[in-house]
Amino acid sequence: MTARASRGRRPGAPDTRAEVLAAARASFAEKGFRGTTIRAVASAAGVDPALVHHYFGTKDDLFVAALEIPVDPREILAPVVAAGPDGAGERLLRTFLSVWDDPAIQPGLLALVRSLMADDSAGLVRDGFIPVVVGPVLASLVRDRPEVRVPLVASQMIGLIVARYVIAVPPLAQMPAEDLVARVGPVLQHYLTGDLP
Repeated sequence: MTARASRGRRPGAPDTRAEVLAAARASFAEKGFRGTTIRAVASAAGVDPALVHHYFGTKDDLFVAALEIPVDPREILAPVVAAGPDGAGERLLRTFLSVWDDPAIQPGLLALVRSLMADDSAGLVRDGFIPVVVGPVLASLVRDRPEVRVPLVASQMIGLIVARYVIAVPPLAQMPAEDLVARVGPVLQHYLTGDLP
């Protein structure tokens, strides 16, 4: 008696999720966010696209999972957004610093940033992370011109990450979080809601 070829999706073996993530990472790295499709990731992993959706939901969610960020920025930023645009710059920075200064989370974030910098993965940040993960969240805080305001906020946050955590530029690296909030928060607020030329 010969076995019939099975049809449909492959059963979810314990390593299937990891194989899908590996295929997604490779595709995002090679083709960028726009050039990657759920169907192509599924094909590379040898699974049905429905299984990718089952494990990860949307392409945006798959992208976040593939980055291996220790926290989902969308969840962390939700309370900042829920409180509205007034004072959002300070809240955003305070939340951001509380995550980055957490000793349980910081090593994973540092590893991610160093990997992105070393692997020449600027396209993933530019074409994926900012417009897909951070952009839609921050856009709800701006009154107009999100295509200008969100990149301005992102530039400040990326610069602060590199200066405070990666390079450890004094005195930024040692400055108490509330001092940074007092100094940089108003700049973020201006980018979010102030008048722009």
